Amino acid sequence: MPATPLKSRLQDDTKRSMKGGDKPRVAALRLIAAAIKQREVDERIELDDPQVVAVLDKMAKQRRESIEQFARAQRQDLVETETFELNLIHEYLPAALSDAEVEALVNAAIAESGAQSLRDMGKVMGLLKPKVQGRTDMAALSGRVKSLLA
Repeated sequence: MPATPLKSRLQDDTKRSMKGGDKPRVAALRLIAAAIKQREVDERIELDDPQVVAVLDKMAKQRRESIEQFARAQRQDLVETETFELNLIHEYLPAALSDAEVEALVNAAIAESGAQSLRDMGKVMGLLKPKVQGRTDMAALSGRVKSLLA
């Protein structure tokens, strides 16, 4: 089965970085490739682009949390490493949605699902997740949906 466009791009960028001697970038790209491969092995499937975006989104969330913890511990060296990796991950994620775009998608999902209260939040999030995965912070999105349904 041929590699997806996103996985091919990651492989090409890894090769280019290796030829250019950019060791930090190669190491970070290999981390991404390992995370993708691990999920493929665990689930015995070939990931498509939306699934790769989900892996990247999870990695980005992990990096944001690590940056926060390292900053509190005053470990600037680790903050810089995690920030570099986060910025690299963002290069492969789809363009972020604006607040207006998110608001429009949330309102459309609420209307489409017929959600009336917080009990219907799962329906709304189920409709939204495939559309916004990797393009907005899911925790902030969840808070926004919760406030509109409350």
